[in-house]
Amino acid sequence: MGEPLDYASSGVDVELEGRAIASLIESLDTSSRPPGVFGAPVPLPGGFGGVIEFGESCLALATDGVGSKLQVAVEVGHLGGVGMDCVAMNVNDLICVGAEPLAFVDYIAVPRADPQVHSKLGASLSRACRVARVTLAGGETATLPGIVKELDLSGTALGWFPRDSGITGQGLEEGDILIGLPSSGFHSNGFTLIRAVVERSGCSLLDPCPFEPHHDWRDIERFSDGDLPTLSEVLLNPTRIYVDPVVDLIIESRTDGGVCSADDIKGIAHITGGGLSNLLRLSQSLGWHISDPLPPPARVPVDF
Repeated sequence: MGEPLDYASSGVDVELEGRAIASLIESLDTSSRPPGVFGAPVPLPGGFGGVIEFGESCLALATDGVGSKLQVAVEVGHLGGVGMDCVAMNVNDLICVGAEPLAFVDYIAVPRADPQVHSKLGASLSRACRVARVTLAGGETATLPGIVKELDLSGTALGWFPRDSGITGQGLEEGDILIGLPSSGFHSNGFTLIRAVVERSGCSLLDPCPFEPHHDWRDIERFSDGDLPTLSEVLLNPTRIYVDPVVDLIIESRTDGGVCSADDIKGIAHITGGGLSNLLRLSQSLGWHISDPLPPPARVPVDF
C-alpha cells in the first residue's frame, strides 16, 4: 500500500487553489455598470453563474472546461464525448441559478491544427448543444505551439431568467427535502486524481473495467468491440446534461400549471469538482443530512 492519494498528492492543491481564487476575486474591480442598467451585476449566492441585469430579465453566464479528462480521451483516441463534457460543465452551472441556457461558444486550443480532431470536436459539441437545447453561437480556435502542449477545450454558456426569479438558496430552512439526480459516472472534474489512481493501480485503460460499472440508471457509451466496457469507456462516459428535465421543471414552476411552485425549488447545486461540499455554497448557516444516498459504484478490486 502506498501513501493515500488525494488531490494534493496527485498535483492539485485544492486549498492553495482556493486561496489563489480568493486573491483573484479580491483584486478585481467592481463593475463599471451602475444598478438599473443593462449589464449591472446581480449578486446571487452560490457562485454557480455570474448574473447581470437585462431589463425585465437577468442574463447568466458560466465558463468552464473539460480539464484533464481530455488526456484520457486523447490517449485512447476517442473524442466523441468531450463536447458533451464541455457543454455540461457550463449549462449545469446555469440551471443552478434558475436560468434557462440559450447559447454556447467554445474555445479550442491546440499545439498543432488537425482537421480530423477538429471535426470530431465539432460533431461532439453539436450533439451536446442539441441535448442542452442551446444554440452553438460560435467560438475560437487557437494554435499555440509555444504555449499549449496538448489539446484543451473550454467554453462559455449564456442563459436567462425573469427578473427576481433567480434560485439562490436564501429560502432554505431546516426540514427541507434534498433530492439527488443520478449522474452518468465520473463527471469532468477531478480527473487529475482519477488518472493518478489509474496509474497506481496498474490497470490498462483498454482492458475491461476492473469494477462493476453498471447500474439501472447508467448506460455506458461504447466505442470498443469487446463484450465488456473498457476502463476508458467507463471513465469517458459523457457528463450528464441536466437541462432536461430540470429546466422544464423550473419553467413550469413559474406557471399555475406546474407540478410545484417556484417557492418549492429553493436551491440547486451542481455536484462536480468539490463534490457534495458544493451544497454548502447554497447556505451560510445550514448543513445537510443525506439519509438515503444514491448507490456508488463498487470498489475497485485491485491492490494499490
